[in-house]
Amino acid sequence: MQQLITSDTFLSPILISLKVATVATFLSLIIGISLHYFIGTKSFPGKSILESLIMLPMVLPPTVVGFILLIIFGKKSIVGSFIEQLFNQPIIFTIYAAILASTLVALPLMYQSLKIGIEQVPQTIINAAVVDGARKRQIYSNIILPLAKPALLTGVLLSFARAIGEFGATLIFAGNIPGITETMPTAIYVAIDNNDMTLAWGWVVIMIILSFLLMMTTQLLRR
Repeated sequence: MQQLITSDTFLSPILISLKVATVATFLSLIIGISLHYFIGTKSFPGKSILESLIMLPMVLPPTVVGFILLIIFGKKSIVGSFIEQLFNQPIIFTIYAAILASTLVALPLMYQSLKIGIEQVPQTIINAAVVDGARKRQIYSNIILPLAKPALLTGVLLSFARAIGEFGATLIFAGNIPGITETMPTAIYVAIDNNDMTLAWGWVVIMIILSFLLMMTTQLLRR
């Protein structure tokens, strides 16, 4: 058992999952804040439609998200061809594809958490800053975001949990290549298919522990 736990077969999907989830969470944080700054703080025709599009990956089946990514970034698409010419390789079936898929499904949780947290910031504080001559960007970065920190941290934790558990979109768009794109969810699927229940149980236990710790931390932050 100890030999199995320390083997590359067991450790590789764990390390890839952590790497993909960490980068995806960071990207969803940056993109989520940027989107909310340019969209969430304004009123304009079609805002609801735009926000619905941002939230769409949260309700779509992951396989649909993966299929859409495959169409957009596939070799036959304009975007896919451009990326292949630019980097001399396609993005599909690479770790970058896994990161992109995880970012897309984690982003709605980040955006929604951020939106809810910022809506709870007292308007009187924002009005006082405006009276004092603070600019919109200064108010957002120096007042709104710090006051919405608990919601921001909740978004980070939920996004990480969603990214590390991503399966469908990753499998379709990034594949399941050992040592490259094989994450824990896809590794569990293959292990079960091969009737290797020992390996499957190992990854399942780790996923449960990680998810439980993330949810516990989220609950503590909400208090």
